[in-house]
Amino acid sequence: MSVFVFALSAACCLGAGFVLQQNAAQHAPMSDFLSFRLLLDLARMPRWLAGIGLMVCGTALGAMALGRGEISLVEPLLATNLLFAMALSRWQTGQPLGPAGWGGLWLLAGGVTAFIVAGRPHGGETPADPLRQWLFIGPMVGTALLLAAASRRVRVVVEAALLGAAAGLLYGVQDALTRLSGQRLHSGGWAALLLSWQPYAVLALGLVGLVFVQSAFETAPLRLSLPALTAAQPLAGIVCGVGFLGDQVRTTPAALAWEAAGLAAIVTGIALIGHHPAMPAGVGEPGRVRDLPPR
Repeated sequence: MSVFVFALSAACCLGAGFVLQQNAAQHAPMSDFLSFRLLLDLARMPRWLAGIGLMVCGTALGAMALGRGEISLVEPLLATNLLFAMALSRWQTGQPLGPAGWGGLWLLAGGVTAFIVAGRPHGGETPADPLRQWLFIGPMVGTALLLAAASRRVRVVVEAALLGAAAGLLYGVQDALTRLSGQRLHSGGWAALLLSWQPYAVLALGLVGLVFVQSAFETAPLRLSLPALTAAQPLAGIVCGVGFLGDQVRTTPAALAWEAAGLAAIVTGIALIGHHPAMPAGVGEPGRVRDLPPR
């Protein structure tokens, strides 16, 4: 039960934090796009700092959930952060949910429930082969970097989604490495943790993912970036969990069908909620559209 409490509390903090960050990031100078200078400029904005504070709390609560449960269980629960973002945005805008909003809400909640009930994620022995870890980590990080590079040459509508997906992949890998770091701390203490590469990779992935997310937030409305981020993170986390963390799910034909249906419902619900009118549309300023490089 504590896993559910920590994961849903983390989702609440993350969802509210994303809304506050986007409210601030849309006022950042476009010259800082995909640059670490963006974080320095945003750090001067109290609303952004409040959003980051909530994000840090959410990350800490998520780490506590990962320390008590399998990543294949925690990640779908973290995906409900979009529900909390929707609630805060709806309070800000006064928009009613309507059929699309309620449909997205029930699809997301139902998809999470279907995946967990059908899959019954449970832990197994974590493989010790480092090569196996990199066979999953390498392609995901590489794909994230390629998406970020491609975002420079596409329209803003696609750009924000690509950056959101890139950040989601990095955050999914970050969650997996957070779980590994916790296991190393538990088995070998602080010395073993500090002498391993995983905690430093967690920090690096978090920093790069933060730049991707804030760049997406400053260029386009939240509805164009947050759905891609929220969909990519649990999918990447589940792949890592099953791939190299030893997580196990039921693999009977009926269970696999329900798991696939649950994941599809999660992604569909995220898309419906993310594009709902209640989500922040941004108040872009004149001249904020980033020019595309010459082809």
